[in-house]
Amino acid sequence: MTVPAYTGEDYDVIVVGAGHAGSEAALAAARMGQKTMLITLNLEMVAFMPCNPSVGGPAKGIVVREVDALGGQMGKNIDATYIQMRMLNTGKGPAVRALRAQADKNAYHRVMKDTLENTPNLTLRQGMATDLIVEDGQCRGIVTNTGARYRAKAVVLTAGTSSRGKIIIGELMYSSGPNNSIPSIKLSESLEHLGFKLRRFKTGTPPRVNGHTIDYDQTQEEPGDKTPNAFSFTTKDEDYLKDQMSCWMTYTNEETHKIIRANLKRAPMFSGVIKGVGPRYCPSIEDKVVRFADKPRHQIFLEPEGRDTSEYYVGDFSTSMPEEIQQKMLHSVAGLQHAQMMRPGYAIEYDVIEPWQLTHTLETKRVKNLFTAGQMNGTSGYEEAAGQGIMAGINAALRAQGKPGFTLGRDEAYIGVMIDDLVTKGTNEPYRLLTSRAEYRLILRHDNADLRLTAKGRALGLIDDARFAAFEEKKRAIAAELARLQSIRIKPSQAVDDFLASKGGAPLKDGILASDFLKRPEVSYADLAQFMPDHPAVDRRVVEQVTIQIKYAGYIAKEQQKIERLHRLEAKRIPARIDYNAINGIATEARQKLTKIQPETIAQAERISGVNPADIAILSVYIEQGKIAKVG
Repeated sequence: MTVPAYTGEDYDVIVVGAGHAGSEAALAAARMGQKTMLITLNLEMVAFMPCNPSVGGPAKGIVVREVDALGGQMGKNIDATYIQMRMLNTGKGPAVRALRAQADKNAYHRVMKDTLENTPNLTLRQGMATDLIVEDGQCRGIVTNTGARYRAKAVVLTAGTSSRGKIIIGELMYSSGPNNSIPSIKLSESLEHLGFKLRRFKTGTPPRVNGHTIDYDQTQEEPGDKTPNAFSFTTKDEDYLKDQMSCWMTYTNEETHKIIRANLKRAPMFSGVIKGVGPRYCPSIEDKVVRFADKPRHQIFLEPEGRDTSEYYVGDFSTSMPEEIQQKMLHSVAGLQHAQMMRPGYAIEYDVIEPWQLTHTLETKRVKNLFTAGQMNGTSGYEEAAGQGIMAGINAALRAQGKPGFTLGRDEAYIGVMIDDLVTKGTNEPYRLLTSRAEYRLILRHDNADLRLTAKGRALGLIDDARFAAFEEKKRAIAAELARLQSIRIKPSQAVDDFLASKGGAPLKDGILASDFLKRPEVSYADLAQFMPDHPAVDRRVVEQVTIQIKYAGYIAKEQQKIERLHRLEAKRIPARIDYNAINGIATEARQKLTKIQPETIAQAERISGVNPADIAILSVYIEQGKIAKVG
């Protein structure tokens, strides 16, 4: 007897996978008014943190704030569930400061799942997508392992490390998603059948230990900040958590390294068992010991996974060594001599789509209406996944509405830098966002993400009236305070000279605008009050913007000049599907890269590795003279 296939409801947008990318994608699409289904392998794994239970850090923390400014959820979710908050790099300039929060892992999952369940237009469903419905080169829906067929105007894939996932612990290997979840096998096969090029990447996670068995006296305490801070621009200072949990720091030692070296033949990283490429910026502890053989020790962070669990994450100790070797390694570390290992570390191999097969909207070039986001695009990290997720969800919703796509430039957001890197350059290893990847990082700061992106989120329908009104008031207050400081003069006086002398500064010879006085490196905004009559109380976030905009005005102006050049190059469009083999004079490597990636603008072509200035000059002349031949 043949059982007819079940045909479920039709949707505007279907999102596959409810990790950090899928959650943001589904919320964005639903909040933009689209009937959305989010289907995932296990509802108990929604927004799960299989690796480090934290959010933020250098560059990554800025992405979280950008997601929030666009109307996303990650910032609000971590603000509701953190157990520790710290601002990093406070001794450095504003371009590299970054917020980092330790998450209550289980609470983070519960709050995000509750948000998804209570969002209008959004259906959350457990199931396994095994195939795509593709008609005339356009994705029209998905098929599940039960044979159910769901149709949609756009589909977003965010399968993460579940894609043909394989867990490796020493000599043990088995098919699995992260944290022993169900792997997704058929979906990868479906993508290969459609002609997509996939490759294998690898990531890993460290052991977890019972916090009751750690000797904290042998470690260094790392407490949270007392000064209020938050990822979401909507979170109030008065809600800042005072009862924070500490992290703890310790180090490996020569005994640890001796154990690792003696067992390298059993390390999958070195025995040839692991085939996937691992993240360069987050190596396993065995990799560190081999690569940095001159280092007598390596830093380790002991991080609580939540208030309702005794599990501690052994940060910077990622390993795929056999379980009994992991135990010996742990017991060699100060503070962990008697630690009980609750879960062993492991490596996981998984499939990724070569990201040069995507456009800047994260739509695939091969199949229309199909978008991908997160680790399956070759990135690492929850934050990078969330940044791609909200962009894919926005663009899937716009596609369902029949509207043009939405992109962010390299000068507008770290999210724009990340997507452009992936699409233009591809990646040979799990991509990690770093501040050094952004050319305009003084513009793309942690503190001004709302000023850069809130208006864009509003135009998309993701920022409500109350939030936008508060944003407009903040902008007005910044402008008013800047104007005030540019209208008041501070005159020479004994009090001013004494103050400057105490700070090691030169005395005033003439009157000076308060804004120019503030430009002096030894002068802070708080110092101005003693020399200005009727100095008003100003919100600290306004003070922050005013101070940065005044003190770094010259540097910001130089970056703006570079951005203007970028915009001129971005305005030079390259015709679609041109035949680079018909252009004489372009180097062979450049011709191959240009043919593969098919850049949309001269600026994008200029950023492709292997394409040099001479190639760009020749290409520009051909375009200006209209000599371009099309493929096919």
